[in-house]
Amino acid sequence: MQIINIEGMTCQSCVQKISSALRDAGMEGKVSLSPPTITFENTVPDRKVLADTLSKAGNYRIKDEVPSAPQEKSKSWIETYYPIILIVGFISVVSLKGVDSWYDWMLHFMAGFFIVFSFFKLLDLRGFKDAYMTYDLLAKEWQAYGYVYPFLELLLGLAFLFQIGLKAALSFSVLLMAFSSLGVIKALSEKRKIKCACLGTVLNLPMSTITLVEDLGMVVMSVLMLAS
Repeated sequence: MQIINIEGMTCQSCVQKISSALRDAGMEGKVSLSPPTITFENTVPDRKVLADTLSKAGNYRIKDEVPSAPQEKSKSWIETYYPIILIVGFISVVSLKGVDSWYDWMLHFMAGFFIVFSFFKLLDLRGFKDAYMTYDLLAKEWQAYGYVYPFLELLLGLAFLFQIGLKAALSFSVLLMAFSSLGVIKALSEKRKIKCACLGTVLNLPMSTITLVEDLGMVVMSVLMLAS
């Protein structure tokens, strides 16, 4: 004789469901509600077969087994990148305040972009460093660069906000973001499934062409402003 403890049994209806499932599976077991058990007098079935039979009867399982984790529902493109769409959208709208030309708007946008994105990175500087070194070419060789990078973005944002050394800031922006995009291009070409560190570790975003568009977008804006 063997007694198997069962989880999920709450009423007499549960007893009937499990008893019926056992009979259909050719198992001879006595189901009890108090305590929730199945008693096998003679042949004890394979535990996996019994577990499958219980799951087919309802939300029941052998007590000492760990329930399988529910499969995560796959997200749509909008659901996945909603945070970054929202952030860039807000920065774009706020940048319209007091602008007289496209140059002013881009200046405001770049200030907001670099300040906000550096803020998210600085919330978990070590976590950002660990994520960034998985794909950035310089951070892989010099890990300290992961600690430095958010501050470079912050300095650029402040330079654009207060319009300090704009030509130098724009030139540095081109170099910084163009070089950053090289690591992104390499990761994308290798089809690596890694986390994007553009918004630090607070928001879980996968590496995709969105990351590349961010980097190259800053490069294009900087070049246009330098050429104007």
